[in-house]
Amino acid sequence: MKTKTVEYMEKIVRELESTVLKIQNKDADWLIKKILKSKRIFTAGAGRSGLMVKAFAMRLMHIGIESYFAGETVTPGIEKGDLLLIGSGSGETGGLYVMAKKAKQIGADLAVITIFSESSIGKLADIIITIPAPTAKVEQEAGIPSVQPKGSLFEQCLLILLEAIIITLMEKMNTGPNIMRRHANLE
Repeated sequence: MKTKTVEYMEKIVRELESTVLKIQNKDADWLIKKILKSKRIFTAGAGRSGLMVKAFAMRLMHIGIESYFAGETVTPGIEKGDLLLIGSGSGETGGLYVMAKKAKQIGADLAVITIFSESSIGKLADIIITIPAPTAKVEQEAGIPSVQPKGSLFEQCLLILLEAIIITLMEKMNTGPNIMRRHANLE
């Protein structure tokens, strides 16, 4: 007999599948090209979205791409030729907007993964990837209804998208799973 937890897991998996199939592949391809051409990659996000893009910065480092999470004490200043990737469901987070604006003023490229392409951050971006998922921060709903707390579906799809981008980057860089040798060894 299925437990309620198993039923919820099945619903979550169906939500994920339905949502990721709506993400535009061409937008992900543009981001991949920009990552490969950029000098360094900076990621930024708040809350759980921030954790997803922080994990992405870590994976980029694992495959040999110089990357940083904005706001860490060891993160250098962004420069022209760098790319700032922001993950923000609403695209309206104040601190992230300030970062986006600053990066653009310096001459860095800006990519955003968001629910709302017409958001304040989206309007500044060179590359926008839209994930159609519900969010608690914006009245207008996008995408499909979710059994999960609002924001969760976006964050999960964000992580899945970024992991798929890592796999594609590894293929384009002709590296295999063994490239992860840059993994931390002081654990």
